[in-house]
Amino acid sequence: MKKPSKKSIIIGSVIAVIAAALIVGIVLTSGYEGKESINAVMKDAVLHEGDKIRLFGMEVNPGLVSGGVMVICILIFAVILRLFIIPRFKLIPGKFQSVIEKAVEYFDGLAVSSNREHSGFIGAYVFSAGTYIFLGTLFELIGVPVQTVSGTTVCLPAPLADINGAISIGCFSYLVILFGGLILRGPKGMLLALKDFSLPISMSFRLFGALLSGALVTELIYYYTALSFVLPVIVGVLFTLLHAVIQAYVLTMLTSMFFGEVTERPEHIVERSVADAAEAATAAGKNN
Repeated sequence: MKKPSKKSIIIGSVIAVIAAALIVGIVLTSGYEGKESINAVMKDAVLHEGDKIRLFGMEVNPGLVSGGVMVICILIFAVILRLFIIPRFKLIPGKFQSVIEKAVEYFDGLAVSSNREHSGFIGAYVFSAGTYIFLGTLFELIGVPVQTVSGTTVCLPAPLADINGAISIGCFSYLVILFGGLILRGPKGMLLALKDFSLPISMSFRLFGALLSGALVTELIYYYTALSFVLPVIVGVLFTLLHAVIQAYVLTMLTSMFFGEVTERPEHIVERSVADAAEAATAAGKNN
C-alpha cells in the first residue's frame, strides 16, 4: 500500500485543524445571535433605509454611490485601455490580451446573431451593459467603507442590489430595443417591442432578485454567530461570482435576442439562414 505523501499529510492536517476550529467556535457560540431581529436585518439589506449617505447635500442610498463609483472606474479603465494598452497588442496575444479578445468576440457574436446589418450598435451596448453588471456585482467584494448619515459605517453594496439600479438598467435595455425597432423598422418594429411590455419588469426583477438572494443568504449566515466562522466568506464569494457571470450573460443575451426580433426584416432572416446553412455545409465538407 502506497504511503501518503508529505504534501497530502500537511493538507489533511490543515483541513482537520480548520474543521476542529469551526466545531469549537460553533459549540462555544451556540445560542448567541445578533442584537437586531432577523426581520430588521433583512429589511436593511433590501431597502437600505438606515444606511443613507450624504452626497452633495442630499441623503441617498449607498447603491447610488456604488453605481457612480463603478461608472467612473470603468470609464477611466476604458480610456487607459484604449490609449496605452490596445496599441501594444501583439499578433500572438498574451493572457490579458486573450481575455479582452475573447470578451469582445463573445459580445460581437451575440450582436451579429441578432442583427448583422446593425451589429455595431447593439454589440457596443451589450458589451457595456455586461461589463457594468459583471464588475458591479464583484464590486461588493472590495468592501469600500463609507459613513452613513446616522454616523455608522457600512460597506458599499453592489449597484444592482438596489432595486432602483436594477430597474434603471432593465428599463434602459428595453428602451434600446424599443427605439431600435422604431428607427430600423418603423412603427411595426416599435409595435413588436411594445408587445413585450413586461420585458423591462422581468429583466429588472431578475437582476435584483438574483443579486439580492446572495446578499440575504450572507446576511442570514452573519446574523447567527455560530455560522459566522469562515462560512460567510466562502458563501459570499461563490454567490457573487456566480451571479456576476449568470446575470451578465442573461441580460445581454435577452437584450440582443429581442433587439434582433424587432429590428431584423423577414427577408434578412431568410438570407441569414441560407448563409448559415452554406457555411455549415462548407465546414462539413472541409472536415470530411
